[in-house]
This record gives sequence, C-alpha cells and structure tokens, in this order.
Amino acid sequence: MNPRARRPVDSSRRARAGAAGPCPPRGPAAPLSETVNPAEKETPVPLSMTTSAPITPLNPAEHRVARQLVDGLSTREIAARSGLSIHTVREYVRVIRQSLHCPPRCKLQVVVHFVLASGQVAPPATERPAPVLNKAQGLLLRAVAEHSAPGDVALAARIAPVGLRSALGELLDKTGADDVTQLVVLAHAWGLLGTRPADTVESGAAR
Repeated sequence: MNPRARRPVDSSRRARAGAAGPCPPRGPAAPLSETVNPAEKETPVPLSMTTSAPITPLNPAEHRVARQLVDGLSTREIAARSGLSIHTVREYVRVIRQSLHCPPRCKLQVVVHFVLASGQVAPPATERPAPVLNKAQGLLLRAVAEHSAPGDVALAARIAPVGLRSALGELLDKTGADDVTQLVVLAHAWGLLGTRPADTVESGAAR
C-alpha cells in the first residue's frame, strides 16, 4: 500500500459532524472586572461615616495627660512633671488622638480642641470676659482649632495665606491668648466653640 495514499473518510463520522452543526465562533474573553461577582466588590466608605464613629473614653492615665495638654504643657514638660519618658508621653498622646478620632498628624491645639469638644476634659474656668468677635475672626478661630497646616487654616478661614499671620496675631491680641493652644482653651471656656454631640460618646465603655 502506498503510504501517501489518503485514508478513506468515515461517512458516518462526517454525517454526525454535519448534524451537530459548525462550532460557534469564539468571542473575546470577558474582561476580568465583569467576571467578579458585584456582591463581592468592596464598597468605598464615605469619609463622613468615619467622623461620626463613637469615641472611646480615656482611661485615668490618658485623662491626666489630656488634662496637662489642656493646661498648655508640651509633651516634654508633661514627661518632666510626671516622671515619664518622652516616648511614653507621646504614646499616650497617640492613643488620645486615636480614641477621639483626631486628624492624622494634627498639632496639639487640634488635639486639645477634640479633648474639650468631646467632653473628656472640662475647660478651665476663666475670669477673662469673652471678646466679641466678628464673622471673619470666628471663622479663623474655628479654623485654627480644627486644622494644622497654615494653608488649610487659611482656606477654612477664607483668607489669603499671606494674610494669615497678621490675622492670627490680631485674634490673639483681641482674646489675650499667648498662643493658639491657649486660644482654643479660652474659646471653649467662653463657649465660642461647639461641642461634639453626646450620642457619639460610647456609654459604659470605660477601660
């Protein structure tokens, strides 16, 4: 037999193939994003949801550090007065920031604002009369209490960045505050800064 001779085609095999019909053309592969179950996709959490989370009440040691921050002491001064290491005091401040949901890397006057606004520490009494602030000064006061970066303060206060230093100096002179931390404390003592809603504080969660 000639090895190059064609093998006879099985007519029954050809008939079965014709009955089944031609294979449908293969379309392009579905994108990977379409193959994922929509129910399994992670839903982004709106930023506003994180700001209404209940705060965690401070324990006695954290409360003492928070009280000293309200009194205007720096972390080094707190460490020297309490006999703690500066690392330990900074760790307490970190926990206070986390417990009260302070903005990341915020300055101490913002931490003090959150401490007082949450009711964790009561503002000290003052005999100084409350000053009468105009609208621009009221905006600047709240901006200083809630923001750390000068650009953010100027934006929240609706003033030009180049005029921030002079505007803040006028506000300190009018209130008699020595620095921005004392300004925030006095503002809370005068009732010029609102407090955090009571329903955001966990009840019976003392640690």
